[in-house]
Formats: sequence, C-alpha cells, structure tokens
Amino acid sequence: MRWIQRAFTVGALLPLITIPAIPAHAGGGDVAAGVIGGLAAGTLLGAAISGPRDYDYAYAPPPAYVEPEPYDEPDCYWASSRPYWDDWRGAWVSRRIRVCN
Repeated sequence: MRWIQRAFTVGALLPLITIPAIPAHAGGGDVAAGVIGGLAAGTLLGAAISGPRDYDYAYAPPPAYVEPEPYDEPDCYWASSRPYWDDWRGAWVSRRIRVCN
C-alpha cells in the first residue's frame, strides 16, 4: 500500500522537477544555482521514493543468559597404576591414572 503512495508522490513531483520555470543561461552564477537546485530536487525525490522503513520481518531475540544446570562431577582422584617392567627404559614403571567412582 505504501508503494502506491510513493508512486503518486513521485508522479506529482516529477513534472515540477523536470519542467524548468525559466530558460537556462550560463552567466552570473546561474549554473551554480541550477546545480544546487538539481541536488535539492534529487534529495526531495529520493526522500519521497524511499519513505520510512518498515521492518516487518522478524528478528531473533537477543541471546539471554541461561543459568547452567547443576552438574554433579564424579568423585575422581589420581592414583598410580600397578608397576610394570618397561624394556625400553630398563626399569619398573608405574603410570598415573584417573580413578572415578
């Protein structure tokens, strides 16, 4: 519906912009006045065409802080494994392992 209003606005302003009121003569600052007038008319026409912006499409809501669920960590501890003979090192070796209940 808004595009119809914009089309009528442009249709009403277009003859006013395109039809010069006085014949153009290049002298005494007429060119500068024509350039400034053209820029002003272009600004008005652009503002009439663009109009207010309607953002009808939905945005996702901003991320919200959610409190983490309570997590029960298992009861774990570090212990030494049973010693074993390592041929490469030539010694008895035990590793640290994590034991969880």
